[in-house]
Amino acid sequence: MNFVFKISRRALLTLTVALAPVLLRAQMPDTTGIYSPRLDTLAATVLTAGGNGNFLSKGKELRTEVITAAGLCKMACCNLAESFENSASVTVGYSDAVTGARQIRLLGQNGIYVQMLDENRPVMRGLSAPWGLNYVPSQWLESIQVAKGVTSVINGVESMTGQINLEHRKPTDEIPFYLQASMMSDSRADINAASSLQLDEEGKWSTVILAHADGNFKAMDHNRDSFADDPLGGMATLSNRWLYYDPSGLQVRFGVRGVYDTRNGGQQLGAVNPWKADVRNKNLNAYTKVGVPLNEYNSRNVAAVLDFNYADIDSRFGLKPFTADQHSAFLNLLYQDQSRDAHHFTLGLSDTFDSYRENLDWRVPGGTASGMAHTVINDLGAFAEYTFHYKESFSAIMSLRGDWYYGQGVHLSPRLTLRWTPFDQLVLRANGGRGLRSAVPLVDNIGVLSTTKLIEGGFMSHTLEDSWTYGGNVTWYLPFDDSKKTYLSLDYFGTHFNSQVLVDRSDTRIRFLTLAEGGYSYTNNLQLDFATEPFRGFTVTLTGRLTDARQTLPGQSDDYKPMTDRYKAVLNLQYATRLSKWIFDFTASMNGPCRLWDFMRGLSPDYADGWSTPYPLLYAQVTRRFKGFDIYAGGENLTNFTQPSPIIGADRPWDTGFDAGCVWGPLMGIRIYAGIRLTIWKTEKI
Repeated sequence: MNFVFKISRRALLTLTVALAPVLLRAQMPDTTGIYSPRLDTLAATVLTAGGNGNFLSKGKELRTEVITAAGLCKMACCNLAESFENSASVTVGYSDAVTGARQIRLLGQNGIYVQMLDENRPVMRGLSAPWGLNYVPSQWLESIQVAKGVTSVINGVESMTGQINLEHRKPTDEIPFYLQASMMSDSRADINAASSLQLDEEGKWSTVILAHADGNFKAMDHNRDSFADDPLGGMATLSNRWLYYDPSGLQVRFGVRGVYDTRNGGQQLGAVNPWKADVRNKNLNAYTKVGVPLNEYNSRNVAAVLDFNYADIDSRFGLKPFTADQHSAFLNLLYQDQSRDAHHFTLGLSDTFDSYRENLDWRVPGGTASGMAHTVINDLGAFAEYTFHYKESFSAIMSLRGDWYYGQGVHLSPRLTLRWTPFDQLVLRANGGRGLRSAVPLVDNIGVLSTTKLIEGGFMSHTLEDSWTYGGNVTWYLPFDDSKKTYLSLDYFGTHFNSQVLVDRSDTRIRFLTLAEGGYSYTNNLQLDFATEPFRGFTVTLTGRLTDARQTLPGQSDDYKPMTDRYKAVLNLQYATRLSKWIFDFTASMNGPCRLWDFMRGLSPDYADGWSTPYPLLYAQVTRRFKGFDIYAGGENLTNFTQPSPIIGADRPWDTGFDAGCVWGPLMGIRIYAGIRLTIWKTEKI
C-alpha cells in the first residue's frame, strides 16, 4: 500500500525542532508520553498508511503487538471490545448474558490484571472496568499497543499480566473533520465524529474534539429464551483534548471526557413478570500532563501527570439493587536524565487514591446478603528505573518500586526486562517481576449479580492481590524481503499468584474467598505467530495460543480454571488492490474448549465431560475507497455459532438456580453491517 505525505512551511520549522532531541535520544524508551518522538509534534503532517493491521514491534524492549488504524478498520469495531478479533493474545468475551459487560483475557487471566493506559495514563480501573471497553470508540484511536508480561513501574505495578496502551487521534492531525457511521442487522447503530484544529500560526495551541453515540433499538431473541440477546439502550460520550507545544520543548496536555450509558437487558419480549437488568453508568475524567525541559535538547526533563476520575453505577438485577460510586486521583512526578547515549535514568513519586462507596441489597429465595461499605485505598509509591543500551543490539531495563498501601505496609516490586539482537534478523526478549492491585470483588466479577444464587464471603473486601509474571519471546525475521513483514515469533509467559480473590460458582451458592483458602493459582501461555506478504498487497497472519490455567477451589473436581479456553488460533487474510481502492479482509478463528463449573455438567448432554464445545468464528469485510471517503460492508460470526442455553433457568428467573453469568461462547449469531468513513484533509500551499 502507498503513503500520502503533505507538509507545509510551518511544519518544517516544527519538524526541525522536534527532530533534534529525537536524533540525540535514538532508541530511548518512551516512559512518560510527554517527550516521546511522536507524530503529534509535526504540526501539518498528513499521513495515510496501509499494510498489515496487526504486527509485532521489532524495536520494543517488551513483546508488543501493535494494532494500527488499518487494523481497527478490519472489523465493524464500534468500540475497543470489538478490536481484538484478529488477535490470539487477547480474548474478549461477555461477563454475563444480560448486561452487555465485556471482559478481556490476557495470559489466561481476566482483564482486571491488565493495566489499561490512555497515552500512558492508567484508566478503566475499579468501577469503570466492566464496561470501560465499550466506552472507547475504536474510531477515536490511532493505534493500540498490547505488551505481554510486567511492564514499566512508572505508571504503577497493576500490569500483572500485561499492558494495553491506547493512542488517540491527535490535536495536531490535519483533519478538520472526520465522520464514521455504521448500522448492523440487529438494529445496532453508531456514529463517531472527530475534529482536530490548530488554533494559531505558530502551531503552539491545538485541540481535538471527539464525539460518539450508539444505541440498540430493537430487542433480538434468536434462541427464543425470552431474554434479549443484547441489551437495549444507548451511550453518548464526548471528549476534548488540548496540546500546548513550545519550540523550547515545553509541553502541556490536558483534556476532559464524559460518558453516559444506559442498558436495559433481561426479559423484554412479553414475559408476564419479567426479570430485568437495568444499568446506568456515568463517568467523568479530566487530566493534565506537563513536561518541562531542563536543557537545550530535552535530554533532562521533569514531568507531572495529574488525573481525576469519577464513576457512578446505578443498577438493578431483578429486584436486587446495586449502587456504587468511585472517586479516583492519580499523581505522577518524574525526573528523567537521558543525556548519555547508553545510560538513562528515571526517578519519580506517585500517589493513587481511590474512594469507593458500594451498596448491595441482595435478597434471593435462599437468603439475603446485603451490605454497605465505604472504602478508601491509597497507594503512595516511589520508583527508580535504569535503562542501559549497547548500540542497537542490547538493552536492559532494571526497575524497583516501593508502594505504601494505607494499613498494609510497604511492598517492593522489582522488575527486569532484557532485549538482545545478536544479528539483524533475530530478536530475543525476556522479562519478569512483581505485580500488585487492590481487588474490587463485586465489580471485578460483575456477572455474579445476574443470578438468584446466594452470595457469600468477602465480596466487599478489597484484598491486595499479589503475583509474579515472567516470560520471554523469540522473533525471527525471515529473509524473504527487505520490509521485515515476514517473521516467525514464539513466546512463553507464566503468572503465579501469591494472593488473589477467587470466586467459587461450583454449586448452588457463589462464594468469594482468598487464595489462602483455595490453594494455588497460576497460568502458563505459549504462543506462535507467523506473518508474511507473499506478494504486494496480500498479507497473511497466522497465530496460535495454548493456555494452561489452574487454580484450586474447595470441593472442585479438578484444578483447571473454569471458563478459560485451552487454545485459540486465528488466521487473517487481507488483499488490497493498487492504491488500496479495494480492500478485502477475512478472519477465521478456532476457539478451544473451557472447563465448566461443576454444576453445569448435568444441564446438557454436551456438558457431560465438564467441558464446553470448541467452535469456529468467521468474519469478512470489503472496503471501497474513494477520494475523501470509504464505504464498507461485512459480516460477523458467519458460522452462526452461539452458546446453547447461555442463561441457566431462563424459564424460571425468580427461582433458585437462575444464572446468566456462565458465558463461554458467542451470544449472537450472524450480524451483517455497513458503514461509511468520511475524512476532510487540511491542505496548505508549500
